[in-house]
Amino acid sequence: MTRLILIRHGQSVWNAKNIFTGWVDVDLTSAGKQEAKQSGELINKINFKPQICFTSYLKRARDTLDIILKEINFSEDLKINKSWQLNERHYGNLQGLNKDETRKKYGEDQFLKWRRSYDTPPPKLDITSEMNPNKDPLYANIQDTELPLSECLKDTYERVIPYWEEFIKPNLKYGDTLIAAHGNSLRALCKQLFNISDQEIVGLEIPTGNPLLLELDNSCKIKSASYLNSSRAEKIPQIN
Repeated sequence: MTRLILIRHGQSVWNAKNIFTGWVDVDLTSAGKQEAKQSGELINKINFKPQICFTSYLKRARDTLDIILKEINFSEDLKINKSWQLNERHYGNLQGLNKDETRKKYGEDQFLKWRRSYDTPPPKLDITSEMNPNKDPLYANIQDTELPLSECLKDTYERVIPYWEEFIKPNLKYGDTLIAAHGNSLRALCKQLFNISDQEIVGLEIPTGNPLLLELDNSCKIKSASYLNSSRAEKIPQIN
């Protein structure tokens, strides 16, 4: 049996302001840092000792992982893999906009399609925008054609799952594994792991800063799933 923990980063500055964040590299709030610290405490209690960790390029996920690892007194030689494929969904031209104001401007139906539908991306970011990842030195080693200007969850799934198959899954055999990422990149991964349909995935919520512990068999099928902080848990999909 292999143990895998999925954790969405703690509350970010733009989470607190109800702003579409996407690939914009914002900080954690003090509350988000506390969520990460509490996550580390909970992980410590179950004697979870990660042998390898995965996170995104975005500092809200990386900082969450750093806080957790300090809390559990991780080994200095622990391997940490950073990948843009684990980044949050790119919200295109919605990035930086207040969600309530966007809902009022475009209407509830369009808002929900952009925010929650599986295969409807928001309008693309203007190529001249300062938020274009091609202008960010962080992605200088990535081919321009791979970097999105907008994504739906299906697009996110199509970059997360190949990374899972090629880099994460083969390393599960070495022991406890921790992934610190984002609401939508983790929703994409959960879609695969829990075998969730395109229609049902729209209802899956991932809380900030609450470790989801999965126990997997040798075929990477889920045998059990539980949030470590039950008071802040969201509904867990049925295990098929």
